[in-house]
Amino acid sequence: MRLKDMQGAASISLLLMSLCTQPGLAQQQTQSSPTTPAAPQQVVNDTTGTPGLPQAPQPKATEPLFMRPTSRDYTKPKSHIWNPIAPYTAIQVPTFQMGNTTLGSLLRDGKIYLSLADAVTLTLQNNYDIAIARVNLDIADTDLLRARAGSALRGVSTGLLTNTIGGTTTTITTGGGPGATSQGVGGGGTGVGGIVVSTNGGGPVPENLDPVLTGQLEYEASTAPQLNTLFSGGLNVLTTDTATYNFNYAQGFLTGTQLTVGFNNTRVTTDNPFSNFSPSLTTSFRATATQHLLQGFGWGVNGRFILQAKNDRRITDSAFRQQVLYTINQVENIYWALVSAYEDEQAKERQLAQSSQLTSDNRKQLEIGTLAPLDVVNSDSAVASDKQALVASKTNLEYQQLLMKQAIVRNLNDPQLSQAPVIPTDRVALDRLPEEDVQVEDLVKVAYANNPQIEQAVLNMKNNEITIKAFKNGLLPTVDAYAFYGGSALGGAQNPSAIDFNTNKPYPPGTFPSVGYGTVFQNTFNNNAPDKGVGVNMTIPIRNRTAQADQARSQMEYRQSQMRLQQLYTLIRIQVTNQQYALTNDRAQVQAAQAARDFAAQSLDAEQKKYRLGASTTANVLQQGRNLATGENNLISATAAYARDRAQLFQLLANTLDRYGISIEATAQAVGGGAGMQTPVIPGLTAPKAPEAPKPIDVNPAAPPPHQ
Repeated sequence: MRLKDMQGAASISLLLMSLCTQPGLAQQQTQSSPTTPAAPQQVVNDTTGTPGLPQAPQPKATEPLFMRPTSRDYTKPKSHIWNPIAPYTAIQVPTFQMGNTTLGSLLRDGKIYLSLADAVTLTLQNNYDIAIARVNLDIADTDLLRARAGSALRGVSTGLLTNTIGGTTTTITTGGGPGATSQGVGGGGTGVGGIVVSTNGGGPVPENLDPVLTGQLEYEASTAPQLNTLFSGGLNVLTTDTATYNFNYAQGFLTGTQLTVGFNNTRVTTDNPFSNFSPSLTTSFRATATQHLLQGFGWGVNGRFILQAKNDRRITDSAFRQQVLYTINQVENIYWALVSAYEDEQAKERQLAQSSQLTSDNRKQLEIGTLAPLDVVNSDSAVASDKQALVASKTNLEYQQLLMKQAIVRNLNDPQLSQAPVIPTDRVALDRLPEEDVQVEDLVKVAYANNPQIEQAVLNMKNNEITIKAFKNGLLPTVDAYAFYGGSALGGAQNPSAIDFNTNKPYPPGTFPSVGYGTVFQNTFNNNAPDKGVGVNMTIPIRNRTAQADQARSQMEYRQSQMRLQQLYTLIRIQVTNQQYALTNDRAQVQAAQAARDFAAQSLDAEQKKYRLGASTTANVLQQGRNLATGENNLISATAAYARDRAQLFQLLANTLDRYGISIEATAQAVGGGAGMQTPVIPGLTAPKAPEAPKPIDVNPAAPPPHQ
């Protein structure tokens, strides 16, 4: 048997032995065939609420709650205390820092030596997707401030930002509507303006909880010709100066109560002889309390926006955690793509060096007449092909380096940074992960509890429940009871132009005693001239079709939310299960590719030795070189697939932050982009190492140790 055949047989036998001893494959061999009917088993993670079956765990809340990028709490307004005009001044939001976090010791000799932990740290500090999502935390606080004032919510964008180029990853995204359906634009099924509007936030309008003070200060000087002098005391023109000072206070309460208090003041100076006082002082007040008895009654209706704003704030916290998980996974994918490009470029350089050495040796043999010219042409063609492959590999490496930079820095305009090559310093290890040996149902439980998308879906359903209650209350007629109490008073100084029409002469001085404003003000509130009453206002829509339609639609959207949650459970179960299988298969693929690569290296080494002895040809050596290049490419691709799938499993389980030791609270800090956070500790990494030289074949290889 030839040496090449012996090497191939030995390599294949080693591969088969390594595969057979893998715990994951051994476990699969003990399982039944995929076509074998499954034995009856109890449901482990039921999510439909079926009585008598174990239920899926409740989602863990993203903690700490109410994370904030800065020390400013936008749920608290500016106070009148110490500065009466403070609530009427603008709030200055800190500007976004466009500069990059210093690379420090990572930049050496014009190169960036980047570990995976460094890449993740720089991503948390500089990545635009995370920075934009970080601002949503404060935006959600402003909605809560509006809700406490009784205003409608503006909403918060909690969708994933996917603008980091090159880090394609898989995740489950929710739709735009509350029932997880996308917002429709255009078409016959859309509403006014071509947009589908959900019922979220609908129902009776809550009371305005912020007190409102209004005032009217007015002075009017009027000169009016008279049509009939009988009513003007014989004057053809009346001159009247009127000063008005009116104030009104209004405030709503969570009980559905509206309180208004009005206080009016008028000072009139006139030459009308029919007026006894000039100037005359008139004051009045009225306090009115209105209570909703049916529609709009109670804290549940008028305070629902506050509850929804708090739920939205928790959703925003969860969405920020989801964004961090997603972006970290993107950056890991970019990093392993960079590693693959770097390894590929080195492999292409080795291939070019081998073909260049071969063509150099061939030319020497051609010169002494021991080799045919066609062999030299063949080797020259291989060198040209290898040079082209190296150029393509270098171009791809430069692009992957650029993708890495755009993910971890904010500004690429720095020439030193933009031109510096990125050297990845980490490689993935093939150590078996604990998650691979965990029962799939236990992994699914972890994903159910940790996944932020389930947390958000549950919180959105709570908002739907609030909306349903609001529309149920909106079905009721409007019946408002009200009561009011007020008073008025009159005073002033005797009008010198006032005429006693009995004598047709002016009244003698002192006929009408002067009453000052202080006395008038006192008489307004001392029940001297009371004005009081009670009443009921009713508005009863006869067919009530709009309210019925909205109430029915709110329940339909809630049913959609329930189905969407169940769909999330199903999708997450499938993804987690598939990802667990993928790791075992990926590892086997890497080991098979490693064995094939070693076999190709041994074959090339043997062929080169035969060629030096004159027992082989240039074509055979080149063919073995191409086989080695193919083997190295397959090994690089298989290793990258394993690294990506490993990171993807952590993202699906939503435990990347805990596994890497990343603080979500420090990540949320906007000052310095979270520069004070600790460097993550990422397990399962090794240092890069050069390919080993072909080893002699051991005819009696020792069996690998069993898996513990």
